[in-house]
Amino acid sequence: MRSKSRYAWMVVLCLWFVWLLNYLDRQAFYSVFPLLQSNLRLSNFQLGLLSTSFLWVYAIASPLAGYLADRFGRKNIIVMSLLVWSLMTWATGKARNFQELLWVRGLMGVSEAAYLPAGLAMIADYHRGKTRSLATGLHFSGGYLGIVLGGVIGGWIGEHYGWRSAFVVLGVIGILYALFVAGILHEDSTAVGQEAHHTKVEKSGVIASLRELCSTRAFSILAVVFGITSLANWLVYTWMPIYLYERFHMSLLSAGFSATFYIQAGSMGGIALGGIFADRWGSRWARGRLLTQAAGLALVGPFLCIVGITSSPRILLVALVVFGIGRGAYDANCMPVLCQIVRPGLRATGYGFFNFVGTVAGGAIAAAAGAMKSSLGLGGIMEVVGVLLLVGAFLLFCLPVSDAGNTSSVPAFEAQ
Repeated sequence: MRSKSRYAWMVVLCLWFVWLLNYLDRQAFYSVFPLLQSNLRLSNFQLGLLSTSFLWVYAIASPLAGYLADRFGRKNIIVMSLLVWSLMTWATGKARNFQELLWVRGLMGVSEAAYLPAGLAMIADYHRGKTRSLATGLHFSGGYLGIVLGGVIGGWIGEHYGWRSAFVVLGVIGILYALFVAGILHEDSTAVGQEAHHTKVEKSGVIASLRELCSTRAFSILAVVFGITSLANWLVYTWMPIYLYERFHMSLLSAGFSATFYIQAGSMGGIALGGIFADRWGSRWARGRLLTQAAGLALVGPFLCIVGITSSPRILLVALVVFGIGRGAYDANCMPVLCQIVRPGLRATGYGFFNFVGTVAGGAIAAAAGAMKSSLGLGGIMEVVGVLLLVGAFLLFCLPVSDAGNTSSVPAFEAQ
């Protein structure tokens, strides 16, 4: 039993590094936007489209990728996604013009769409009861650290060696790590783990699986809220470095650091507090994890507005930290709440649909912010999205107990 528990945490650690690599590439790319714009002579709208191409391919591929992970196994999809990620990261550093870069970043969306539903579903298979929210949260911390390292490393390498070098090196690292992952991971052998990619999933197609998911009111509401939070996340990921570079007159390195470190430091605290608190509260009350998410969004919204309003560097940094705390509490409980309302064999498919909704929204905000940057301003866009986050918090707070899992209308699939 102790050996199995140890391996369950090793799965989290192994996948933590995969998620870190995913975000190293993403944030390093955004952190060299000024260099890309100068080197390839891109407009603000073209910069936004580079993010949009990634996000919309990610969106289209996500439901199918989640379904494939449920049907053919988490491990196979995880390894495949990491190999594709490595090749596309390497190709980013070799792109010669806007058109090539647009294609490469779009294909990158396939690899990352395939990873997250499969990775989170594998963690949920191994972690049940009182460790699920914490395990999920710790996994997300890999992305948070990847954002910080990507911002800092991308800015530093960009200033000293040009923007291409980092992506070539990351691509090689990814291939080596994919070989390691292929040797270390294996599927959960318990009854719950085996049901995750057998029985009904094999007998029904992706459309039937999505229809089953969307027939649940709670799932539909959670997907809408996921889309709202993605507006905030991708606005911050894509435009925060250049926002700080232009509004607060930071250097490229300082803007890359400040746009990532303070939010992710807060997020680290948020996943620890949100994970531990939700695991304890959720074991006593069906809505414990759901309300932890709602409280996180209630914190995120006002402080994103403050980021868009303030002209004080000190207030800015405090607001970024608090934004991160709330975001961490929300992220730590996305998959655990999903596990309460869908059967194990649809977990990856369900999270893949979340990614579809979230990345369509994220792609729209990335391009729209570029288009409206000269009129409304990035600060004004942050204020609008901050208000939408409060709407999302309200939707979660109002979701009835009967729709949170633990009643006859929406059965609880495991002891939470």
